[in-house]
Amino acid sequence: MDTPAYPPAPAPVPAASGRGAVLAGLGAYVPPRVLTNAELCGRRPIGDEWIRARIGVANRRVADGEATVDLAVRAGRHALTAAGASAVDAVVLATISPDRLVPAGAPEVAARLGLGTVPAFDIASGCSGFLYGLGVASSMIISGAFERVLLVASDVFSAFLDPQDWLMAAIFGDGAGAVVLRAGEAGAPGALGPFDLGSDGAQADLLEIPGGGARARKRQLAAPEAEFPPYFRMDGPAVRKQAVVGMCDSVTRAVARAGWLLGDLDLVVAHQANQRILDGLTAELGLAPGRVLSHIEQYGNTAAASVPVLLAQAAAAGTLSPGLRVALTAYGAGLAWGSTTVVWPQVRAVTEGG
Repeated sequence: MDTPAYPPAPAPVPAASGRGAVLAGLGAYVPPRVLTNAELCGRRPIGDEWIRARIGVANRRVADGEATVDLAVRAGRHALTAAGASAVDAVVLATISPDRLVPAGAPEVAARLGLGTVPAFDIASGCSGFLYGLGVASSMIISGAFERVLLVASDVFSAFLDPQDWLMAAIFGDGAGAVVLRAGEAGAPGALGPFDLGSDGAQADLLEIPGGGARARKRQLAAPEAEFPPYFRMDGPAVRKQAVVGMCDSVTRAVARAGWLLGDLDLVVAHQANQRILDGLTAELGLAPGRVLSHIEQYGNTAAASVPVLLAQAAAAGTLSPGLRVALTAYGAGLAWGSTTVVWPQVRAVTEGG
């Protein structure tokens, strides 16, 4: 399939007040259970070496007895601790593995964190959900309506994988990451730069969970024999080709809107979809090896949580240090993509399970 040519998105209008949304604290949680390639493959002839070569994954974390909101609460609590905050004005949860179709999980996250009756809602934008959440939360703050927002991305994607499909199980892991954003000065260290967000719904069927929604339910009422599997399916080759080009183009636009050049980038934190995709992004952007961060070998693809989990872990380890120019980017189901930039601030991160 040829990669569609998308017209450049219009440049955003800068905030006249100079108000910005600034990173104030980061948190991450990954479940303790490690699922190795050897355990996953058992006696299959295709095993560890093949998975490492094709996907780049050796281990992944799998939630046992925990659901999406459970992971979100732990990551959210760590972000609040890192920010030294006991209250926020709103909670946003990015997920594509909700505990229930109704209600949204964010209000439960807020309640369990003791944040009271603040506005809380979910975002379902595939693996780019965290970037969309950053864009939404940033706008909420820049508008002046909110001073502090907790954004959590959490996915227990193992619950949506066919137990008989070992290849999908090899790709994905479970986890949650969170950030607290506060009002601050646009352009200051930690202030999120202009966003590039986009989508292509004409290719919605490249990554999907066919069963469970209104479309499947209505069709099954009309034809009870019809089957709509409740498991995730993906056209891997088509997605891989488009993800590299899509994230590269999105990063390029976000960097240009920030007034930077690609050569100014110190690091890129990208959605951990597949090591080949990360290597392709490195090459397409013309960056030196190692400048697109990766932890996919140990954690797999944690869907919407992959970018914030990696951010928190890299910040805690000192890989993300003050003054570095960083681009964030993701691409996933929808199809949907997003990117932004930030000059890394002096900010604390609290992680658990990594």
